[in-house]
Amino acid sequence: MDRRESDEEVESSVGGVAPRDMESNASSFFDDEEMGIRDPLLRWQTGNTTSQLAVVGANVCPIESLDYEVVENDIYKEDWRSRKKEQIFQYVLLKWTFALLIGLATGLVGFFNNLAVENIAGFKWLLTSNLMLKHRYHEAFAVFAGCNASLAAAASALCAYLAPAAAGSGIPEVKAYLNGIDAHPILAPSTLFVKIFGSICGVSAGFVLGKEGPMVHTGACIASLLGQGGSRKYHLTWTWLRYFKNDRDRRDLITCGAAAGVAAAFRAPLGGVLFAYEEAASWWRSALLWRTFFTTAVVAVVLRTFIYFCRNGNCGLFGKGGLIMFDLSSNISAYGTPDLIAVVLLGVIGGVLGSLYNFLIDKTLRKYTIINERGVPFKILHAVAISLLTSCCSYGLPWLVKCTPCPPDILDQCPTIGRSGNYKNFLCPPNHYNDLASLFLNTNDDAIRNLFSGGTNNEFHISTLIIFFAGVYCLGIVTYGIAIPSGLFIPVILAGASYGRLVGTLLGPISKLDEGLFALLGAASFLGGTMRMTVSVCVILLELTNDLMILPFVMLVLLISKTVADCFNKGVYDQMVKLKGFPFMEAHAEPYMRNLKAGDVVSGPLITLAGVEKVGNIVHALKWTRHNGFPVVNEPPFSDARELCGLALKSHLLVLLKGKGFTKERVSTGAADVLRRFDPFDFAKAGSGKGVKLEELDIDDAEMEMYVDLHPIVNRSPYTVKETMSLAKAAVLFRELGLRHLCVVPKSPGGSPVAGILTRHDFMPEHILGRFPHLKNH
Repeated sequence: MDRRESDEEVESSVGGVAPRDMESNASSFFDDEEMGIRDPLLRWQTGNTTSQLAVVGANVCPIESLDYEVVENDIYKEDWRSRKKEQIFQYVLLKWTFALLIGLATGLVGFFNNLAVENIAGFKWLLTSNLMLKHRYHEAFAVFAGCNASLAAAASALCAYLAPAAAGSGIPEVKAYLNGIDAHPILAPSTLFVKIFGSICGVSAGFVLGKEGPMVHTGACIASLLGQGGSRKYHLTWTWLRYFKNDRDRRDLITCGAAAGVAAAFRAPLGGVLFAYEEAASWWRSALLWRTFFTTAVVAVVLRTFIYFCRNGNCGLFGKGGLIMFDLSSNISAYGTPDLIAVVLLGVIGGVLGSLYNFLIDKTLRKYTIINERGVPFKILHAVAISLLTSCCSYGLPWLVKCTPCPPDILDQCPTIGRSGNYKNFLCPPNHYNDLASLFLNTNDDAIRNLFSGGTNNEFHISTLIIFFAGVYCLGIVTYGIAIPSGLFIPVILAGASYGRLVGTLLGPISKLDEGLFALLGAASFLGGTMRMTVSVCVILLELTNDLMILPFVMLVLLISKTVADCFNKGVYDQMVKLKGFPFMEAHAEPYMRNLKAGDVVSGPLITLAGVEKVGNIVHALKWTRHNGFPVVNEPPFSDARELCGLALKSHLLVLLKGKGFTKERVSTGAADVLRRFDPFDFAKAGSGKGVKLEELDIDDAEMEMYVDLHPIVNRSPYTVKETMSLAKAAVLFRELGLRHLCVVPKSPGGSPVAGILTRHDFMPEHILGRFPHLKNH
């Protein structure tokens, strides 16, 4: 593969350049680019020096950019002119119908995930607890560790063999897709299948991970399947579906899916909308806000319906748990200066610990790459080894603490006999409980619920909170990166809640705030320190706790933790996007870009197509280059002078060549001939990476000497900038408009009408600083 991504190169075109010249120019250019490796997780891959690869999940995949720009060619204009009001109404109605279906499907999957986890994990806890009550401790550990290892092996095998793209949280991949970066496995049906069942197995195995990140990826996969524009293979060729055969509508649907995933994971519909706006989406508008809000509202209704159904004992061990909801009644009537100082302290601690957490995850993932490249068996063994480590910590650490007498005025059962509860017995005499076992020998959701519980001051010893914090902090780091679906929200909330409650216990004599509230504020501070999200996390926590009185404290601790953490490094998802090698376009331009012009970063050779071009030239251009867009230049007699006619996409050229509308003479046939031969939907983008391939074309030598009119498929109004424009302004324009190609035109007329094309690759810091190393200090 060549050094540059298929469309992340400076695009060029044909205009009489011989195949040998194109190949030699390309090879010399790629050799010059060997110096920079922009994707850290790929540097261990043998022979990888290409920017068109990225780590998707746990596997290396080719990537390309998405086409968000409207291609205003003759076919597109004729198609919209011919559409009736009924068809436009159908198109709008279908958008809302898909939003409804995304909400229904994501809500059902979210409920199914929680139902399965609660029953599988509950059965494991009951089996272990029963053996321990019979004093068969070694057998209890064998059963506990064996169940966890089996579930871990199943989850890892699913990822390693069926869908490596399903490993990890999936949020960096969804974020990259919504920024305009596509890789087929990101949203494939196999990824969806493995994400659902792998997440169930991983969470049930007792790993320090969550299902929230995988739920975001799951919602995006569901939306992608609905937005494929139909399928001939499965006879889903309804005319209405074909309206969605474009990247713009799919992008909007996947944004709705990401929001629905958060809403299903946390029962937080408003938090889901704000998460999509603040963290996931790169482009936003008011119409999309309405649809995401509608989608998450549907998710909330679905979840509430099934929760009500399960209250009657119809769902096995699934009851109040699973769909996490923490009823924290803080009853804050007044607070003083010591309380504010405690909140500020939590914010600073969260910022420092969060940035350290991100740093350690970065280092761990780099080491894990060495294991992953050894093959599938090592990925599975790695997951099983981490599972055994987690089982030893969960089962062994509670033996280190002493039993605690049950509070005399407690209303709940103490000690708890069974799978959940605040007061685990764990070898303790009657009316005593093991506080560390109440945290480790529980599902993650129940452990958080125990930490958040109000009115339970002094329930957990300081030593217990220190041990639990150290355990989940370290286990969360070593668990993230193994080949299973794993989210970061729950590990971060667990660690933050434990040190928050620890601070609350230490400051109990001088603060009026409840220790459960301290746990919540600790979780908020750690979320702000790791993920750097403020508004969405604030609303999610409010929806989880159903307590508006804590709003000022949550806002304050999030702002402080984010500010402190930003002094050290980036948010964890931004860090993952870069580590995985995605050429992500930031919302702002780098300062050194103001010292460069757009013409400074375009590279050659520039290859252009004529308005009526020889078939052989087009085939050679497609064969010897990997570009996805070609400038089309009109020359006499089709124009008075050489002028830029527009831009022709590779996918459109392949469709046109496959139709074989060739002429022996170099004449313009016009749009009418193309419209007779093709349906406008023939030029729509196929779903899931499908479409006409160059290898499928059957063109003989005689046809290679014929001509084809490109004017009907040329985008007559491509975005252009002058070569003297600031590169910083060009970058902002490129990102805000969601472009794939940006034509650079010369400052003065008279020469070539186009100087080059800017694509995503040309704005990447690694590319720019590789060509202008003196700018690194700017």
